Amino acid sequence: MTLWVVKVGTSLLRGTTKKSTSEIIDNYCSCIAESKSRGDGVILVTSGAVGLGCYTLGIKERPEELASLQASAAVGQVNLMSLYETSMKRYGYHVAQILLTRADLGSRESFRNAAMTLKKLLDWGIVPVINENDTLSAEELKYGDNDTLSALVATAVKADQLILLTDVDRLYSADPKTDSKAHPISDVHHPNQILSLQTTKESGHWGTGGIQTKLSSARIATASGITVHLADGRNPKMLQGLLQGSRGGTIFHPNPKPLGTLKSWLAHALRPLGAIHLDNGACEAIQNKGASLLLVGVRKVEGDFSANQPVSILNTKSKEIARGISSLSSEFLRNSLNSSKSTPSPLVIHRDVLVLTKDLLI
Repeated sequence: MTLWVVKVGTSLLRGTTKKSTSEIIDNYCSCIAESKSRGDGVILVTSGAVGLGCYTLGIKERPEELASLQASAAVGQVNLMSLYETSMKRYGYHVAQILLTRADLGSRESFRNAAMTLKKLLDWGIVPVINENDTLSAEELKYGDNDTLSALVATAVKADQLILLTDVDRLYSADPKTDSKAHPISDVHHPNQILSLQTTKESGHWGTGGIQTKLSSARIATASGITVHLADGRNPKMLQGLLQGSRGGTIFHPNPKPLGTLKSWLAHALRPLGAIHLDNGACEAIQNKGASLLLVGVRKVEGDFSANQPVSILNTKSKEIARGISSLSSEFLRNSLNSSKSTPSPLVIHRDVLVLTKDLLI
């Protein structure tokens, strides 16, 4: 059995004069059903709620006002799920709607609960259909976080493969529309290759993602040991071939030394609520000796955070060297720094809930 996460972008679902949105979705569902019939598990992450909502409402241009965007998403989400449910039911499977934001995965408990729910749905033979919660989430709606969300979902469920379907045939060294010297890239073997790529930051008019968010998604997933495929979803046979083991577009090969689910969650799902500045000795111990962070190494505390919340760890030049979960609140740390330090020095961040910045891939 192979566990797949498939992400479908907005630009693929808008429909054309030759093929409607319902026909496009039905083609994807047919491929997913065929894969499930072989015993595979498939989770679908889909965009398209705003576009479908605008179509239903007769809106010709993507709204710029946040309230209009969210209202369009609310209308479109109903249509989107109806299309997936109708098609998958035709092939003998049910779907389950799951609306997530990156913030929903921001605590260890919610991250674990999301993974358990998805795995249970898979055990029941149901196809989870995930979309970012555009109706409520301003930040995800603005930045097109479904690409990142697909990688976080793949990490949470320990997927084998992540497929990013888009409207380009593969990754290029530069934007082929503006650079005649751009050449196709079939394989990416190391995260540093992604960092060095010169790619366009422009997005499609209706979609909110772009090649940059797909590169971030690939870096997150490969760091967790997941193979990532960037492929042309306009080709009706592409998804079928990929799910059968063929290749197409660009393959991002997994890191042979993956972070693991906990470290990946620390690195990618969390957003620090404050910062802890260290002295040189503590920086050396954390970066090169695999040590935990003790209070004796703390110089200064920024922000307000409670115990068991995420923070950045900064060196003497205020450069981030790690992130982790502080076992102590900012108030406690400040009070401790202003008083004589106790012996032995209290533990601030245990090594098990600390990840080095060099492993942060977004």
